[in-house]
Amino acid sequence: MLRYLPFLLVLALWIYAFIDCLHTPEKEVRNLPKVAWVIIVLLFGQVLIGPVAWFVAGRPRKAAGYGGGRRTEWVAPDDNPEFLQSLKKDETAKKDESAKDEKKSLRDEKKDKDDEEA
Repeated sequence: MLRYLPFLLVLALWIYAFIDCLHTPEKEVRNLPKVAWVIIVLLFGQVLIGPVAWFVAGRPRKAAGYGGGRRTEWVAPDDNPEFLQSLKKDETAKKDESAKDEKKSLRDEKKDKDDEEA
């Protein structure tokens, strides 16, 4: 069973590199077009040249982990200034609407009172 292990490891790396290459967006692939990388990985997969070349030269570089790069995504909605502005707009709109409703009800009450007096 142990004699099949190298073959299985090469096969697993080959399949992983092929799927990774297929799922990588065209804009993120480095040095060659995506189609060329797929062909290289398929043709040279058994001798490990294709997958290793993909991981070294073709695969997009990942951003550095903790502290190495700037965070581009918001962690929570309350960290996002656009979200907070939209909440303020909604709150202002609700206040305006409730003020209009209150004025209307006061006018209606006054009108009803005036109608009763007349």
